[in-house]
Amino acid sequence: MKSYRAIGLMSGTSLDGLDIAYCEFTFDSKWSYKILNSKIVEYTTEWKLKLKNAPIVSEQDLKQLDKELGQFFGEETKKFIEDNDLNQIDFIASHGHTVFHQPDKGFTIQIGCGKELKNQVQLLVINDFRSADIAAGGQGAPLVPIGDELLFSDYDYCVNIGGIANVSYKENGVRKAFDICIANMALNPLALEMGYEYDEGGELAKNGVVNPQLLWKLQELDFSNKSLGNEQYQEFFLPILNQSTSIAETKIATVTEYLAQKVSDVLTSDSKVIITGGGAYNIFLINKIRKYSKAKVVHASKELIEFKEAMIFAFLGVLKMENIPNCIASVTGASEDVVGGVVVK
Repeated sequence: MKSYRAIGLMSGTSLDGLDIAYCEFTFDSKWSYKILNSKIVEYTTEWKLKLKNAPIVSEQDLKQLDKELGQFFGEETKKFIEDNDLNQIDFIASHGHTVFHQPDKGFTIQIGCGKELKNQVQLLVINDFRSADIAAGGQGAPLVPIGDELLFSDYDYCVNIGGIANVSYKENGVRKAFDICIANMALNPLALEMGYEYDEGGELAKNGVVNPQLLWKLQELDFSNKSLGNEQYQEFFLPILNQSTSIAETKIATVTEYLAQKVSDVLTSDSKVIITGGGAYNIFLINKIRKYSKAKVVHASKELIEFKEAMIFAFLGVLKMENIPNCIASVTGASEDVVGGVVVK
């Protein structure tokens, strides 16, 4: 029986904060997991602004931001370790924060310098999980499906609704996964226009009226076979929202309807589905998905909703340590399964 204890770090596109999960992974005929401790470090307004503007700063400033974010990750992880009195940690696995993701051009950039992180925690650090897959001709995303395959095989579909909505499932014995559409990346700024950090429970959307014309324009967007990021939101999604003369309440209702329909279209009736990510708290959205898809949406625990991705990046680190492929070619489009991740020296 093999076991690891590791910390996973995840910073998502919705800019809600740094997710930290201390996990135990055990292999005894199959892999199992436990999330032992966890924490969300909310980004300050200053950090949100820095990360939001990261794609438009100079190369020099981006390198500086990479160092600063790595130091921040390290400081917060060190504090997390001390606060929870953790003394058995095999490594830290960090996803980093995605600034650019353009696999068609052969590159992806996640900031949060691994060396700066290591300097703070003085532990083994693994990061840069996407580059090896891109070098093999893949999209470098999504990466979570290997965790769905080995840890959540009881579910027909694993859906995550964060800044972007994505899905993982098995078809004819082969793991498939893809990004479905823009999600909280659009909803959160609309909520902010109305004076709220996010649409709690979907109440803002619930009180709005769907604009059929705006909905149709969003549905016309073709995101199939693409891994999504801020580039697609800025180039395709945001202009449609900005061109609409509808009030924010109407826009948030329409985007919520769009999201519910797009997710539902992927699911089959009576399938067993687990939904994680911040969107899982949007009860109005989840009820719409239940209604449209006729799927059995399982109520995930708060711990799993908030920390599944951070936990799975820790698991990607375990697979890296075991030299087991953690990027699935059937998911990313690469020429072969690869062992992603760089061990920071």
